[in-house]
Amino acid sequence: MAALVPAPAHREPGGRGRLRIADRVYARIAARAAREALADAWQGRTARGGPPKVSVTGPASPGAPITVRVSVDLPFPADLTALARAVRDRVTTDTRTLTGTRVSAVVVVIEHLIPEPPG
Repeated sequence: MAALVPAPAHREPGGRGRLRIADRVYARIAARAAREALADAWQGRTARGGPPKVSVTGPASPGAPITVRVSVDLPFPADLTALARAVRDRVTTDTRTLTGTRVSAVVVVIEHLIPEPPG
């Protein structure tokens, strides 16, 4: 008859290893969040802006926050401050929710204002 072997004790999460998330993963999450934050602003318009461009300054050490820079095109006329705030808030929330990483800053750069063509 075989002897029962006790299950190994679970160690604290830091003792089991590390998780490193590549900057490109943060960038994809941020780009998607920016698109979703601006979806309502672009709805019903014939002219569209380009996709968001994102760069990420990764954590200097494990557990450190990241900084995200998002360049977007916005419809014009519109409340640019509210749209930029929506992008910033959505990028911060989605990144934190999906990765557990703190975001120290989201810099939103408005690259182009896209007017609705007459007609």
